[in-house]
Amino acid sequence: MPLVVRVCGRQNGAVAAEEIDQYLDALEEPKRTTLATLRQTILDIVPEAEQGISYGLPAFKVRGKTIAGFAAFKNHLSYLPHSGSVFPELKDELTGHSTSSGALRFSISEPLPVPLVQKLIEVRLRQAFGPTQNP
Repeated sequence: MPLVVRVCGRQNGAVAAEEIDQYLDALEEPKRTTLATLRQTILDIVPEAEQGISYGLPAFKVRGKTIAGFAAFKNHLSYLPHSGSVFPELKDELTGHSTSSGALRFSISEPLPVPLVQKLIEVRLRQAFGPTQNP
């Protein structure tokens, strides 16, 4: 069961980013640091992404479409592509990783490699906006 943080009210960019801050602050180490690293990696790859909470979990949107997210669980962390068709396109890159249709599970103490996150986001952006459009 993921940790769920609920924040009510109208949101702007700063408030939405604070929601993720609150989510991370509620986690114990090393989960907090590992997911903070993933957050920064996502923002480095897609700096225009809007941060917020979607379905109780940290999420990143580009032009209104959720393109990435993450969650903390008791014994693992998850990367969430918000599309069930991302992982099948990257099956070779995901060899050795545990996945379901909507989550890539990884260690609480080891961030996902930046090149893998880059590929996950590239596939999701292509699916959301087409092969030649930039978000």
